[in-house]
Amino acid sequence: MRRAAAGNPVGQWFMGVIYERGFGVPRSDSEAGRWWRLAADQGNAFAQGNLGLMYATGRGVPQSDTEAVRWFRLAADQGNAIVQASLGLLYANGRGVPQSYTEAVRWFRLAADQGDATAQNSLGVMYDKGRGVLQSDTEAVRWYRLAAEQGNAFAQHNLGVMYENGRGVSQSDTEAVRWYRLAADQGLASAQNNLGVMYDKGRGVPQSDT
Repeated sequence: MRRAAAGNPVGQWFMGVIYERGFGVPRSDSEAGRWWRLAADQGNAFAQGNLGLMYATGRGVPQSDTEAVRWFRLAADQGNAIVQASLGLLYANGRGVPQSYTEAVRWFRLAADQGDATAQNSLGVMYDKGRGVLQSDTEAVRWYRLAAEQGNAFAQHNLGVMYENGRGVSQSDTEAVRWYRLAADQGLASAQNNLGVMYDKGRGVPQSDT
């Protein structure tokens, strides 16, 4: 607290975390935002990313995609992979910026190259759909696999779809079931549905109606 009061940006960022989570103080999004803004104004990338997320979701501040983009960009320009992935999603969906798949891919790739699983899955989707890049099942599978191996449920589901349909990989119901199951075990409804279909049809598993 002394460091935060003295203007130390790391201390200010940490005070924001304390208020966000209610560690020894009443939980307060507005107080978290106040401390994060102090740190963000001094260039702390973590605080900039946190503040961007608050604006994106309207927690503790009025919701504003434009402000979310502003703070995300400041953090992303410092190499924060999580924020780069979030900024890519805003570009992909045209939130706070004109929609641009090319810009989305650029930010996804920067984050994916740092090992961020969310960005790796998102980049896989862009290759899968041919958005901002030339469509490539092989590249889609490559990025899905990197994210899936880190436990990303969406990527596990997407990789299962590629195996089920033989896109970018040799068709394999067994592999499809394996990846669907991993995602389903994390509660992903689409994977649970696909796994149920595989059991219903006896594909990659013994047929079962129950």
